[in-house]
Formats: sequence, structure tokens, C-alpha cells
Amino acid sequence: MDELQRTRRIIRRGDVAIDLIAEGRGPLLVLLPSSSRDSEDFDALAAKLAAEGFRVLRPQPRGMLGSTGPSRGISLHDLAQDVAIAIAEEDGGPAIVAGHAFGNYVARMTAADHPHLVRGVVLIAAATKSIPPELSAAVHRAGDPTLPEAERLAALRLGFFAPGHDPRPWLAGWHPAAGEMQRAATQATPREAWWPAGNAPILEIQADLDPFKPREKRGELGAELGDRVQTVSIADASHALIPEQPDAVVSAITAWAETLPPPGAPARRPRVVSCPE
Repeated sequence: MDELQRTRRIIRRGDVAIDLIAEGRGPLLVLLPSSSRDSEDFDALAAKLAAEGFRVLRPQPRGMLGSTGPSRGISLHDLAQDVAIAIAEEDGGPAIVAGHAFGNYVARMTAADHPHLVRGVVLIAAATKSIPPELSAAVHRAGDPTLPEAERLAALRLGFFAPGHDPRPWLAGWHPAAGEMQRAATQATPREAWWPAGNAPILEIQADLDPFKPREKRGELGAELGDRVQTVSIADASHALIPEQPDAVVSAITAWAETLPPPGAPARRPRVVSCPE
């Protein structure tokens, strides 16, 4: 079978089943979606990254599509274990693990818990530590199918999409029950366990109009974690970022990946790029 072809299969480990989409040939790159959303959001992005020479893995989060597993009494450590299973199954790690919004929590936890499986971490539209209540409420309204469409679109425009970008595609693709499980798993995990992403190199891709990361907060991660953080800012995008500016996201990831040691090579410290104003 052509390795560039997109495939899909179920990986089973104990009481966990992982619905894994894979495509491309090359170094491993894992894509993790935002809160309450599945990784089919990344169809176009994954194809572009595969064309750039990556082997792109998309494990569906628990409770979404074909992925199942315990949903009570779990933490981010359990969700990171699911990602580690997907990487180990490929037998080609370590991988770059890229998480969008909530997915960056799981990416960081994976790097902390399984450093031998992670070359680097990409934080796509990662929020600041303190999120205003109106933005948290917008996430709930956007993903609530019982609400009127107009109210959901207003929430998507407030929290996710920059002016001039169509939020309608994001009316679908929400999994509210799985989102509640993700929130409970986050609350069950001390922030200090996952926030630093272990000792992995970090690429932080920020959207210039993202209300979850206002301009005055954009340098906070580099100031805290030092020169293993490289930050790139993308114009004309908000918190959704990937459907708004997919080519810019691909370019940022591809350029940064070239600064990393190849899989299996000794780690070196990444160069530092200041966040553009």
C-alpha cells in the first residue's frame, strides 16, 4: 500500500480503543484537536503536512467517533497515554506532537510523561493561563447543538474566527459529552504537571487576533520557559487559526521542524525567534 495514502484503523490496548488516521511518509507528526472537537478538523492540514514530508497521525480523542475508553476518574495523564500508544504503534518515533487549543494540554502532558516519544511540541493557539469567563462561555455556546444557530455563530465569531472568516463549518464536529470529560481530566491534573511540556523544544503558533491570548500575554511562555520556546505570530486569524490560515500553520511547523535534531539524534537547544508585533 502506498504510504502516502490516508488510512484509518482501530488500535486496542486494554479498555481503550484509539481511532487512528495516518498518512504520509517521513518523521512522525501527531495532530491533536481542540476541546470537544475531533481530528477530522485537520483533513486539509494533514494532507498539506504529509505533502511536506511528514508521517501525520491523528488519534481521535476518547469519546469521539471510533475512540473509546474510561471517561470517569481520568486525568490528562490518561489522555497522554492514548497519544503515546499511537506513536509507539508506528514504531517510528519520537514524534512532534502538535495540539490545537485544548489539544496543547494533551501534547504537553505527552511530552512530560513520555519524553522518549516526543521530539518537540507545537502549541497552536494556546490560551493564556487565565481565561475570561465570557470566552469560556463562548466555547460552551458554540458547541451546544440545542442553541439557535444565530447564537452559536455569534459565539464562534466572538471566540474563534476573525472578521471576514466563515465560522459556519464549525457548527458541526462538536462532541459535548467528550468535552465535559476533557474538562474534568484537566481539572484533575495539576497545571505544573503539564504546563512546561517536560523539557521538549516548543513551537508556539499564535493567532494575531486570538482573544484567548491577548497581545500583552504573548511573550509569557518564552519568559517563563526560556530559549526552548520559539514563537510565531500569524496575522488575520483568531483562536480557530487552522481553518483560517492553514498554509501559514504548515509553513511555521515545517520551518521549525528543520531546526530540530533528526529522530534518534542527541537533542540540541532550538534557536529563539521573538514574537512579531
